Amino acid sequence: MNDFSDPPLEPAPELAVRPRRKGIYILPNLFTLAALFGGFYAVVMAMNGRFEQAAIGVFSAMVLDSLDGRVARMTNTQSTFGEQMDSLSDMVSFGAAPALIVYEWALQGLGKLGWIAAFVYCAGAALRLARFNTNIGVVDKRFFQGLPSPAAAAMVTGFIWVMDDMGYKGAEHIEWLTWTAFAFTLYAGLTMVTNVPFYSFKDVSFKRSVPFIVIVAIALGFAVISYHPPLVLFGVFIVYGLSGYVVYFIRKAKGKPVSVIAVSTDEPDEKGLHQ
Repeated sequence: MNDFSDPPLEPAPELAVRPRRKGIYILPNLFTLAALFGGFYAVVMAMNGRFEQAAIGVFSAMVLDSLDGRVARMTNTQSTFGEQMDSLSDMVSFGAAPALIVYEWALQGLGKLGWIAAFVYCAGAALRLARFNTNIGVVDKRFFQGLPSPAAAAMVTGFIWVMDDMGYKGAEHIEWLTWTAFAFTLYAGLTMVTNVPFYSFKDVSFKRSVPFIVIVAIALGFAVISYHPPLVLFGVFIVYGLSGYVVYFIRKAKGKPVSVIAVSTDEPDEKGLHQ
């Protein structure tokens, strides 16, 4: 027997597999970027004194923001990147943009009170978005906790749009209009950070069949909006902006819980109500 036989061959080292780079889904993020552009466009228009175009930019961002999540779910392209991008876009379009627009339009005439009101709105939007992201798993999905930031932006910029349409191109020298804008800004900013429940419409299924009259009603709704968009849209969001307090006091009067935060998502009564 040969004592000097060759040592056994060592297995060849495995080739290192390069980790695959994470891609970005383009379709839903295109809607998010378009919404972000709407907010940026609104700020630029306000800086140039074109407040009607600024309001249209914010409302366009609202429509696009409502589509990006639905498109992601329909095409199965949800991602953490998309969620973070959506929050940052919302902060610009429905937080910073409305605050800057209303400040340029009316609040700068109030001095320190003006920019404080604008900051309260901006901070309220940031806090509301942060709370939404952290509480998403324990909030009853039928309701928003506090006024959603797009609706708050619609209240503030909708008021400006209506007044601009009536011929008030700037309000810094009109006392009653300045203080009305101040009140709207504070109301929207503070309502965003309350615990008041606002209906989310997330339990409305577009896959279910509906009576024919519903389609007729939707068509009539589009016709009414097209008749006078500033006034109709502003009226709709004013009603929505007050509806949360109506729901709050009705539930409180009936002895029902007014909080939309679940103590435990495992409870039978909470089944199916959370994301």
